[in-house]
Amino acid sequence: MATNNNQILVPQARAAMDQFKFEAAQEVGVNLKQGYNGDLTSRQAGSIGGQMVKKMIYDYQQRAAGGQGQGLSMTQDLSSIKQQNQQY
Repeated sequence: MATNNNQILVPQARAAMDQFKFEAAQEVGVNLKQGYNGDLTSRQAGSIGGQMVKKMIYDYQQRAAGGQGQGLSMTQDLSSIKQQNQQY
């Protein structure tokens, strides 16, 4: 049985990270529920994680370019990223 070694570095951010994960799951069309999600395929779980990383990179690039960034709940231009990913 696998163990979960993922740790939140800032415990106060747990609720925000959970919300971020649910937003990413919704954007890629994966039905994520509270608690255990062992019924997800590796592809579904990977698509959620990948979407989260894309959003974090996008936010970082926006901030680095002098933009305000949108934090964890940003949605602008992500639909175009999703469409590009569906082409592959």
